[in-house]
Amino acid sequence: MQFCDDCGSMMKADGDRMVCANCGATSERDREREDEFVTTEAQTDDDVIESDENANFEGKPKATDIVCDECGNQEAWYTLKQTASADEPPTRFFKCTECGHRWRGYN
Repeated sequence: MQFCDDCGSMMKADGDRMVCANCGATSERDREREDEFVTTEAQTDDDVIESDENANFEGKPKATDIVCDECGNQEAWYTLKQTASADEPPTRFFKCTECGHRWRGYN
């Protein structure tokens, strides 16, 4: 990802130039440094963290140090998501392996 020197916004590739999405400033595209950048085309579905109510948790990591408030089961799938600032711990989203109850846990 490349950022605009003028306003700090993200720039997008346009042929051999980089164009600022905010102010329209342009700069040369540095092809030698492109290997350092990660683009959305290079990301896989494994990088996506689902917190949607209809998300499929099955196959995700399991926590065994929790108790479901609905059925008392001691096992739940979970995902992590950074919901606060970067210096705060991530939020764990749980789904009970027994009854499907969903909740979130804060560290």
